[in-house]
Amino acid sequence: MRILHTSDWHIGRTFHGHSTLVNLRSVLAALAVEVRERSVDVVVVAGDIFDSATPAAEAYTVLESAVLELREAGASVVLTSGNHDSATRLGFMSRFSGLAGVHIVTRQEQHDAPVTLPDEHGPVYFYGIPYLEPSLLRHHYPDVTLRTHEQVLGFVMDRIRADLSVRGGRSVVLSHCFAVNVAATGADASELGAGDVERDITAGGIDYVPMSVFDGPDYVALGHIHGRSTLSDRVRYSGAPLHYSFSEAAKPRGAWLVDLDATGLASVDWVDLPVPRSLKVVTGSLDEILTDAALAGFENHWLSVVLTDTVRPLDGMRRLQARFPHCVTLEHRPALTAETSADSYAERVRGQSDIDIVSGFLAHVRNGVGPSDAEKAIVADVLAEVERADHDEPAVFNRPPVEQVLAEVDA
Repeated sequence: MRILHTSDWHIGRTFHGHSTLVNLRSVLAALAVEVRERSVDVVVVAGDIFDSATPAAEAYTVLESAVLELREAGASVVLTSGNHDSATRLGFMSRFSGLAGVHIVTRQEQHDAPVTLPDEHGPVYFYGIPYLEPSLLRHHYPDVTLRTHEQVLGFVMDRIRADLSVRGGRSVVLSHCFAVNVAATGADASELGAGDVERDITAGGIDYVPMSVFDGPDYVALGHIHGRSTLSDRVRYSGAPLHYSFSEAAKPRGAWLVDLDATGLASVDWVDLPVPRSLKVVTGSLDEILTDAALAGFENHWLSVVLTDTVRPLDGMRRLQARFPHCVTLEHRPALTAETSADSYAERVRGQSDIDIVSGFLAHVRNGVGPSDAEKAIVADVLAEVERADHDEPAVFNRPPVEQVLAEVDA
């Protein structure tokens, strides 16, 4: 049996305010082409089908079109819900869709009731584990301690292994979680970080699951992490079909092609999917980025720009988008920064003239670049005007020197 493992479609997600539906449609259409050309028997989607628990109507049409194309390409489809999905909405009419070869697993009681799909060697059992929030699951099993995702998946996998021991044969498990190979990393729970997890899977921290929880099945198709990852030959993340953040820019997009023979896992290969619009992070001064001919190849990329100008340029985003229409983020990170001091501001300006104080302030906020000659002239004119106004007022309204005001503020 040939299986294509994908996950984290996140239908409806935006990319820095831009819709991704058109690009996702094209990638899922390409997925169907791969299914047809490679004679795939089953496509498994390991959670986060939608990006929201309340998807827009257009998101449903994208899912409908994608599933229809996969079925027309000759594959059965097995989908499970992730932490972004509404199990109720995604699972609506699932019993009827199963009759058409589209098996949607969203209810907790389905975890040890496999979807059975046969090939020439006999049945293959697909155990879909929907995302199971411990606080919502534990009342179903009051005699079991289910406080963490590790405990939940350990309990569920024990039931799956028990069911499989009765049935016999080959098996595939789908799960949406943050699994780690603790033995390979040598880390304990306090040292493990989220890495490229797209969102903490529990409130208040990362609820990781040791890979050993998934011992037993011939293949484990994981979802939740957006970059492909191989925890072992038989336990893998496929990642998302689109890039959903610039941190994923260097990571390939695709799916795992899994072959089962008569005895179990035979091979796993990577299948690349097209990237409708590539991502690029560009660093430099505004003038360098706007004039560098070497950046011509990135003019149609999604662009994240880090400007190194000492002073933040005016209208930076507008000027960048004139050349790079898909520039969506802009960060000002000066190459030079002003030195810091432990002295109070009043101590640093004590004894300085008003014009020196203003000049020092401008140098501070502009990373060491003081006022130009033209700016000095403007400052001098303004201070002279203020001085003249002060002399025209009654003495009671005269302002104290700037350094005295600052000293009082510090005090």
